[in-house]
This record gives sequence, C-alpha cells and structure tokens, in this order.
Amino acid sequence: MRNITIVGSGYVGMANATMLAKYNNVTILDIDADRVNLINDNKSTVEDSYIQEYLDSEPLQLWATTDQQDAYEDADWVIIATPTDYDETKNYFNTDSVQSCIRDCIEYNPEAHIVIKSTIPVGFIHSMQVKFGKFDILFSPEFLREGTALRDCLRPDRIVIGDKTVVGKEFADIVQESIIMIYPEAPVYYTGKKEAESIKLFSNTYLAMRVAFFNELDMYAESLELNSKDIIKGVTSDPRIGKGYNNPSFGYGGYCFPKDTKQLLANFRKQRIPNQLIKSIVYANENRKDWITNKILQCDGVSVVGIHRLVMKSGSDNYRSSAIQDIIQQLTDNKVKVIIYEPNISTSLFMGCVVETNHKKFKKLSDLIVTNRIDSTLDDVIDKTYTRDIFHDN
Repeated sequence: MRNITIVGSGYVGMANATMLAKYNNVTILDIDADRVNLINDNKSTVEDSYIQEYLDSEPLQLWATTDQQDAYEDADWVIIATPTDYDETKNYFNTDSVQSCIRDCIEYNPEAHIVIKSTIPVGFIHSMQVKFGKFDILFSPEFLREGTALRDCLRPDRIVIGDKTVVGKEFADIVQESIIMIYPEAPVYYTGKKEAESIKLFSNTYLAMRVAFFNELDMYAESLELNSKDIIKGVTSDPRIGKGYNNPSFGYGGYCFPKDTKQLLANFRKQRIPNQLIKSIVYANENRKDWITNKILQCDGVSVVGIHRLVMKSGSDNYRSSAIQDIIQQLTDNKVKVIIYEPNISTSLFMGCVVETNHKKFKKLSDLIVTNRIDSTLDDVIDKTYTRDIFHDN
C-alpha cells in the first residue's frame, strides 16, 4: 500500500484524499489546526455530502497533521492542492504556496514523486523542474465542482496527466485503481507539461464563456421584456449547444473561473498573441455585474437591500470571489444600506455590512432581497426578491 501525502484540505485536497484513502495510506497536511482536527474526527472540511457519506461508510486510511516532517518523510507521492490566487498587480498566479510545498517536500523526502493539482500558469512545471533539479514533478489538473467534488473525482470526464514517462503512467494507475469499481471507463490523456497546463486554463475559460454568453442573452431579454427562459430553452435544445452552464447568474465567480480567465488572458498578452474572445470573456463578466447593480439601483422605494447568500451555488460553502461581493461593493459605493444573510459567516460585519443571522428578521428588514440562486426559504417574500435564476439550479 502506497503512502500518499496531500497538501491542502480544500475541495480539491479533501476530495482527492477521500478518493485515494480506500486503497492507500493518505495523510493530509494543512496549516489550519481546526481543519486537521475535523479530518481526524472523520469530518469533511468542506460542504460536500458525498465526501461525508464516504467518510462515514468506507474503510479509509486517512489522517491529518500540521507537522511537515510527519507528512513528508515516508511519502511515496506528494499531491499539492494549495491555493494559487491571481495577483492583479503582476498579472500572474501567485504560486508561492506551491513552490514552498515543493521545497519542503524535497527537504524532507527528495525521493517522493510530486503531483501538482493547484491551477498553475503555463510553463510552471518546467520552471520548477529546472529550479529544483527534480524531474518527477508533474501536473494533473482537476475538473471538479464545488459541492460535488468527490462525485466528480470518482466519475471523471477525463484524467489528464501532464507527463508521458513511467511516473505519469504510475500516477494514472493510482487514480484508476481508486475509481475502477465505480467508473472503469474513465479515459486517460497523457500530454506534455505545457499542454496539461493549457487544458486546465482553456477548459475553465470556455465554461466561463458559456456563463457570460447566457448572461448577455439574459440582459438582452430583460431589456426588451422578453421571456429569457423560453429563449434559452430554444437555443440549448440544439444538441450542438447543449444545456450546460445556461442558467443566468450575477456573473461567474468562485475560486477558478475569475483567476483562470485572467491568467489565460495574461498569457496571450505576454506572448503578444492576438485575441478578441478571451479578453471579451473577462470584460463581459465585469459588465454583467455592473448591469445587475444598476438594475438594483433602479428599484423604487428601497432603503435596505438584503443580500441572500454570498455562496455562488447551492451545496457549497465557498463564497470566495463570488460575483455578489463586487455588487455589494458597488451598492455601498452608491450609499445603499446593505445587510447580508450568510450562515457560513461567523462575524457580525462583512465588507462593512451587517450580517443578520436570523433569517426571518433578515427578510423583514430587507426592502429588496437580492439572491444569485433562489430557494424555497424565499417563497414568502418572492414579490420583493430580485434574481436572474431562471432554472433554479446551479
């Protein structure tokens, strides 16, 4: 049985750890002691019912620690799943956490193979191999969704391995072993390093493009007082177009789409490659948030705007970089009083706005309730709710 260390216990790290721990000894390394304690108490660090179900029902070899030496020294494989936020000033991913993990791994265990799951810029793997003189560092991108992370890991559309050597083949075998009883037909694509890095960025940018496209369709319909739902259903009934990512929203957000689209655009600009579509995807998202803000500002008799949930989608507890936060900022810049209902926030203020923990009181205090995704708890105040959620799904 192999020893695998996974660095980071967010959606990617937690889902991969749970998947791999059935057939391997898995250690999660995290700097957050509270998260480590959760894992060692057999609890998921993220909101994902399938992960918790798996933890409760499957015989897993899984534990967590904050101690680097304990995590690295006996590992055969180290999987890095730490955040790589986009640095707006440098127009580049901040890969400091990934580089730090590589350095620490080599210090404690230079023989361990390293797999990067964090989203990285094109050319990063090659630069790390040269920098550290270690050539068994590879990239294998993830395509999972928040809220269904483990399910996506166990039933992947494809497994991409940015390595064509025996090391890449061995890692693919490890993944396939973990899912073979559930999804044995998962295709594996072996590519070069830069090709794998490009696959991740272009995949997420394409999905962001779909979000932006249907948001602009919705803006057109809303402006002309047309039925947006009927138009979208008619358009997406064409099998060449399909129904995925067709539900209008306040803009794409979350952990991946905003930073990946900006990084890809930065790559185009750095290489001086002409582009119109890629930059339009980025700009269209900003335009959508401006549009939503203006629609809210145009509502009469509104003294208090209530923001119902910061999370981007149901079944998720992550509100990082959610589109609604930019809308909140624009509203407060326009001197609008905003209150927020978000059960995942433990503080009394967020972005300078009061966080109201009592749902009934929140609904009573709000003159207008704004929500990216509607749910049944708002049925009694639907007449004062603003949303562009047409299909009531994610």
